[in-house]
Amino acid sequence: MASLDSLRALLEEELKDIYDAEKQLTKALPKLAKKASSPDLKAGFEAHLRQTEEQIDRLEQVFEYLEMPAKGKPCKGMKNLIAEGQEMMADAEDDATRDALMIAAAQKVEHYEIASYGTVRTWAQLLGKGEVASLL
Repeated sequence: MASLDSLRALLEEELKDIYDAEKQLTKALPKLAKKASSPDLKAGFEAHLRQTEEQIDRLEQVFEYLEMPAKGKPCKGMKNLIAEGQEMMADAEDDATRDALMIAAAQKVEHYEIASYGTVRTWAQLLGKGEVASLL
């Protein structure tokens, strides 16, 4: 890990973390959509996948603006949220229960993303990087 001796270093490290988290989601969301028994839930996961792909595009613009390689670092938080959701779904005995568990897991992921993006957006603003903050 890079030395975290400045707000800029914190921003860069957290951007790498978020980038990896989004990449993990692009692999997990299609699996969730496939397992969903509700057509609306399936459509929701498919829509979230499209949004995630757009977020990856914006992050790549941020990396370019900051003159950083578009490269992630392993996001343990997202990895664990996805693993917890998979574990819970494996215990579900019926479709409705599994759907409910997938919704709960998706909400946890979404809150993690909100906290992460809110943090890096604020840091970008504090660093005078308005363009970056707008993308986030």
